[in-house]
Amino acid sequence: MGQGYRAIILASKQGKEDELIRTWVDSHSYGNGYKLMEHSYIRNSYVEAVEYLISPMGMFHKSRVVWAGDYADSEKGLTENLNSLTFTDVNEGKVSRPAHYDMSPFRYIVNHTQKIYVDKNVESKERFIVHPLPLLTAEGNGRGGGDYRDGAMMSLVGTWARDRISVEKEIPDGYSLLACEFSR
Repeated sequence: MGQGYRAIILASKQGKEDELIRTWVDSHSYGNGYKLMEHSYIRNSYVEAVEYLISPMGMFHKSRVVWAGDYADSEKGLTENLNSLTFTDVNEGKVSRPAHYDMSPFRYIVNHTQKIYVDKNVESKERFIVHPLPLLTAEGNGRGGGDYRDGAMMSLVGTWARDRISVEKEIPDGYSLLACEFSR
């Protein structure tokens, strides 16, 4: 079966179940499917909504981000994973639905935890260019249909999960480029 994903912005520190999730974004709110590769491409309205939230304009700038799969492991000390925790009463009210913004001026996806960045302004003749943000922050990839499966870049999938991430117009001083081009 296919694995569904939700973009989740986490609290700064691990806490109780009701303090773990700051907000989450639902792909269906933007007319997209739940499977990772149904929405993980540049200029996708769902991914741009998450980008807006973690941009300097959004209220979750430089926050901890994870694209949580519903087949991912359970949270430490809990019987549920992050994806299923969004369905609890306390977290159901934390859903964010920002309006659509053109996020193309925010060319860099920045990982403040690891002090690295990705340039998403790639030149390609493909109609759908894979967006690195959902893949780099994915938890549970490889456990269901619709997941990312290109062997050349698999080692990078999930390596940014739960790190402090933002999108920026400029590269922060002292940060290194992570060269990655996920392909379909």
